[in-house]
Parts: sequence; C-alpha cells; structure tokens
Amino acid sequence: MKKRVKALWELCFNDSEEFTEMYFSLRYRNEINHAIRSGDEVIAALQMLPYPMTFGGKTVPTAYVSGACTHPDFRGKGAMRELLSQSFARMLRDGVYFSTLIPAEPWLFDYYKQMGYAAVFQYSVKERTLPDFIPPKEVVIDRVAAPREEVYAYLNKKLSERPCCIQHTAADFEVIMADLAISNGNLWVARQADEIKGVAITYKRADRIVVNELLADNKDAEYGLLYAIKQCTGCSRLAQLLPPDEELPQHPLGMARIIRAKEVLQVYASAFPEERMQLELSDKQLSVNNGYYYLSGGKCRYSAERLPGAHTRMDISELTERILKRLKPYMSLMLN
Repeated sequence: MKKRVKALWELCFNDSEEFTEMYFSLRYRNEINHAIRSGDEVIAALQMLPYPMTFGGKTVPTAYVSGACTHPDFRGKGAMRELLSQSFARMLRDGVYFSTLIPAEPWLFDYYKQMGYAAVFQYSVKERTLPDFIPPKEVVIDRVAAPREEVYAYLNKKLSERPCCIQHTAADFEVIMADLAISNGNLWVARQADEIKGVAITYKRADRIVVNELLADNKDAEYGLLYAIKQCTGCSRLAQLLPPDEELPQHPLGMARIIRAKEVLQVYASAFPEERMQLELSDKQLSVNNGYYYLSGGKCRYSAERLPGAHTRMDISELTERILKRLKPYMSLMLN
C-alpha cells in the first residue's frame, strides 16, 4: 500500500524528492492511511495524522488530513467526497473530536466547507526590521540540528499554554527537525544559566527570514534570538508569524470540522457555563451528530426528539465556526 500511495503522491504533488522521502519515512504509516482503489490501483488517498489540541481547558484528540489527492483520471467523480466521508466514520470510531486540514488552493476552502469544515484557523504577520543591539552576555544562543528532548519539552510547554492550539508530539518534533534540514530552516535555542528560555524556528525566504515560531520567557531571550538570527543570516528584515492579532491583518490558514458533536459541546459547555443554547444540528456525513442539543449551566444534554422552545438551526460547519472562533484557535505552520 505504501508504494502505491507514494506513487499517487508523486503524480499529484510537486514536492521535492527530499521532502517526499522524508514524509514517507517519518510520517506515513499504513494505519493512518485511508484509500480508495480501482482494482489494484489506488485512485484516492489521504492520511489522518493524529495531533492533540488544547480546547476549553482540556487536551482533545484531532486528526489532521494530509496528502489528500485523487488520480487525475478519476477527478470530478466523487472519489474524494466518498473517501472523506469514510474517513470521518473512522475518526468517529477512533474517538477523534475534530478533523483539521490546510487547503492547498484557495478554491478548496469552499469544497471542504461542503464536507462540514469551517475556516477557523488564521494567523497574523508582524514585519520587523531588526535593530542593532547586543543582548546580555548571560544569554547564550545555539543552533540545534537534531531532535533534543529538552528542546521538545520546552516547545511543548510553551505551546500548551495557548488556550486553543494544535500541539506537537515528540514524533512530530522529529519531523519538524527533518523538514528544517531540507527546507533551508533553523531551530535556535536561547539559554540563561544553562536553562532554555526561548526557542525560534526560522526559514530563509527570498530577501527575508520567516519566523514560524518565536517562544521566549523574557525579552532578553527574545532579543538574543533575534540578534543571533541577524548575525548568522545577514538579514535585518523578518516576517514573524503570530496567532491571530486584532491589531494586525489576519490571513486564512486552515479549517476544522467537528467529528464528535456530543463530546465537543460538553467540553465547550463546561468551559463557558454562562452559555445557553437550544440547537438543532444537522450533519450530512455523520448522522450520529444529528439531533437536538441543550446547553446551560455548564452541561450539554442531547435528545433525538425536539423538546419545547425555540431552537437555532445549524449545520456542522456553522457549529464548528461558532464555537472555535470564540476561542481564537491557532494552527502553527510547523504542521506537515
């Protein structure tokens, strides 16, 4: 199966040979792959990559749809719709709360919306011109070229502080490090008194440096990282990617879809006990989510039959957008 899926990937995508080899070596597994065949040929495939996500004070399981593609000879015939529907059912059985993805093309936002997804992940970009400054001597900056447990532990701690954010496992960190090695990227670590106080992940792009993540405990560590980046790259301009900021333009990035509505709404109700809602929910792909939901006092009750009172009608995409946009979710561009 792996060889057939890889061949389809190479036919559909323009990724470099290095990236494709890295993906199928470190990321791909038959257990997370889902495909449709015609005879012995794989005509459509996708991978459901497991990522935890902080949500409503809890950490819940999600499945990131990666490598979704259809053989050119079978496009426009419903193969991907069928594959996604089957994948949702599998995610449901596996206890997944949300499915997430990043559309490869702008027009795909509308396509995935028809499958229940909502465009909820955004990011802001802060353009910075690095000034000439010298950080305190006690701040020591290193470039890290291989996965280190202490670096992952720091990165994981800082990302976990974000209230609604896709997280990364130790295995994901290995993939990030492998991607940096083949994508003109670097991971920088700031230490004070031999303790990690900051991490930056950067990529060289044209005339500037793109900072995918900059996480620091204090300004000395942050400035130390920026100073080292400037000194080593010779670049004084950078674009720093940030969680959505109301004072900056926001750009669409990714989408999410609720898979298990009962569990998601219970977590949401617990996080917002003041919320009151009588909801009639419809889900074209997962009928188990259809029905009536009643939120009040931090609890969510479900009924297959309509109870008295006015109800707000929503489909699964609309519900996903309503509850996640309140939490301002963030999806790092470190995802692969």
